[in-house]
Amino acid sequence: MLLTKPHPARILPSAFLPNPNLNAARASTLASPAPHGRRGLGVSASSLAPAGPASASHPTSAALNRVDVLSEALPFIQRFKGKTVVVKYGGAAMKSPELQASVIRDLVLLSCVGLRPVLVHGGGPEINSWLQRVGVEPQFRNGLRVTDALTMEVVEMVLVGKVNKQLVSLISLAGATAVGLCGKDARLLTARPSPDAAALGFVGEVTRVDPSVLHPIIASGHIPVIATVAADETGQAYNINADTAAGEIAAAIGAEKLLLITDVSGILADRDDPGSLVKEIDIAGVRRMVAEGKVGGGMIPKVECCVRALAQGVHTASIIDGRVPHSLLLEILTDEGTGTMITG
Repeated sequence: MLLTKPHPARILPSAFLPNPNLNAARASTLASPAPHGRRGLGVSASSLAPAGPASASHPTSAALNRVDVLSEALPFIQRFKGKTVVVKYGGAAMKSPELQASVIRDLVLLSCVGLRPVLVHGGGPEINSWLQRVGVEPQFRNGLRVTDALTMEVVEMVLVGKVNKQLVSLISLAGATAVGLCGKDARLLTARPSPDAAALGFVGEVTRVDPSVLHPIIASGHIPVIATVAADETGQAYNINADTAAGEIAAAIGAEKLLLITDVSGILADRDDPGSLVKEIDIAGVRRMVAEGKVGGGMIPKVECCVRALAQGVHTASIIDGRVPHSLLLEILTDEGTGTMITG
């Protein structure tokens, strides 16, 4: 099944924002709600209508908007309370400090209302920056980073030592607690060389996931933050594609949802037409689009990891647009979403 429609203009109301001034003007720009469908229940526009004139005995319209939106989000919160969601974080949402802060706050909000998020991250822009500092030009093949020995050292230094701890710190500042890990820790991920190792170097595949270290962290209400560096049986380090790692981790821990935050709109029916966003598609439809050449480049690892995760029991997988503020909340707490949902 494949459904397309124009990219939604709807923005999550300011009720979900810790700083209401940041998005105060957006609450009045909501589009009409989408029909009820496979994405679930909608947030009704009527519940967001401005209240009458404020008085000393009546709450302001802004306050009413807040509680109305929270009330309308209740079915979504009830549906996902206690469920684990794996979020892969990368792309433009990592480049912009504003979007990065937004993603972290949204992740903390989900944790506060009872979801159990697991954050798996890349760090491509930061890796590129450090490679250029040491005189190495980043190279890619079929959406995967070519990783020689020097590049592998930089990847591990940046992902594990810098980006991972920065995200842990940001989560702490936002009011939650996080535990930073990489695939090497407690043998969370075991790697092997990619079949294309001659061309890609130390790019690995995941051969095994041991999620035992994650279960007590999640059960304690902490947010695992995982950098995708892993080792093989001999201890050799490998760079693991973050999308691929997120999909394997989601399957291993029985996640309800896998969400890939990236810097594209999602799957496009026409790669040259941003307005041809595919809102929902099943596995057969994805495979057909790949065979027809409509999905290529860096989107291939994303759709492949989604298909593998779904085949191993994850309920839904979504590729969402991290350039849209609060895309994570839009995907989970409304029926709109900002990208493509893939179902089994």
